Amino acid sequence: MDEAQIDDPTDTKPENWDSIPKTISDPEAEKPADWDDEADGTWEAPQIENPEYKGEWKAKKIPNPDYKGVWTHPEIANPDFKEDNGIYDYESFAYIGIDVWQVKSGTIFNDIIVTDSIAEAEALLAATYSKNKDAEKASFDALEAKKKEAEEAASKKAAEEAKAAKADDADDDEDKEDL
Repeated sequence: MDEAQIDDPTDTKPENWDSIPKTISDPEAEKPADWDDEADGTWEAPQIENPEYKGEWKAKKIPNPDYKGVWTHPEIANPDFKEDNGIYDYESFAYIGIDVWQVKSGTIFNDIIVTDSIAEAEALLAATYSKNKDAEKASFDALEAKKKEAEEAASKKAAEEAKAAKADDADDDEDKEDL
């Protein structure tokens, strides 16, 4: 056995343990007088909480006298391993690969830089992202405003159509009364 705890072999389920499900048929419920088995189907009493239900019985756990801990496989030196200190040495780092998983579409990646110069990175930031940041936000805000305006117009149109339909129904009711 490899578990730290095992079921106590001396523990048994108590005789008064109620294993009937959590809900039982209501013993006080009576079939309604107007119940028709052919039309309404077989009558079944409604379910109520079982006041005697104690849950599923499980034996208490005791320490496992045979437990020795989690087994880990012993390790030995890999006879096929060859150390290569130059594995990441390349003549040129001219390419970069990016694996992007995204949930929301519309993400744009551009102006990627690989450098060890903070000054060079800051210069690119100033020339690209910082320069266009305000213009991009204004464009985004304008797009959001148009979306909101379109939603409000659609909502207003739907309300007007509902109001017109209600007025038509009222006119129809008046015509029926006139007849």
